[in-house]
Amino acid sequence: MYEFDHLVIAAESLDAGVAWAEERLGVSLEVGGQHLRYGTHNALLGLADGLYLEVIAIDPAGGKPAHERWFGLDKFSGAPRLITWVCRVEGLTTRPLPAGFGAVVGLTRGALSWDMAESDDGTLPFDQCHPGLIDWGTTPHPATRLAESGLRLERLTLAHPAAADLADALRPLNDKRVDIISASAPKLSARLVTSDGREIIL
Repeated sequence: MYEFDHLVIAAESLDAGVAWAEERLGVSLEVGGQHLRYGTHNALLGLADGLYLEVIAIDPAGGKPAHERWFGLDKFSGAPRLITWVCRVEGLTTRPLPAGFGAVVGLTRGALSWDMAESDDGTLPFDQCHPGLIDWGTTPHPATRLAESGLRLERLTLAHPAAADLADALRPLNDKRVDIISASAPKLSARLVTSDGREIIL
């Protein structure tokens, strides 16, 4: 089974991504860290129900990896935006991977360690509407370390021309917050709600 883990916002620089997210969300993000395998770094925000939001960008102080960076960051340009999402999968190293994924790699960041399924070209299947796949193993989930933001994810909408195929690929997920709709072009959007009922669309 898949379990919703977190949202991913990409930016050309981490400072720009954090500023963009904080302006829209009305709360401050927390410092994350570096991902040495991919030459990226991030900032995080805790959401309700054990979820979190990640802003990620290429780290100018990091090295250029020999392989493609995750989440399609080598191809990313333009304004910060929601580009994909991630689901937890227990026992990821022992499961067959969906089409478009190549291998599972072990990663670390500070005290955190986890397994991640890498896509063949760095970009996730279905134009990044398919989630990245992660297994935290025995590492405490990052959301448990983050301050409460008062924000809750109400809906993640995945729009794609091959909506039926995407829905079939996501049969291991049972989450009423995720909608899959047919559209002429792929797009992800998330609706968050503040503690006082205000809606925010990413």
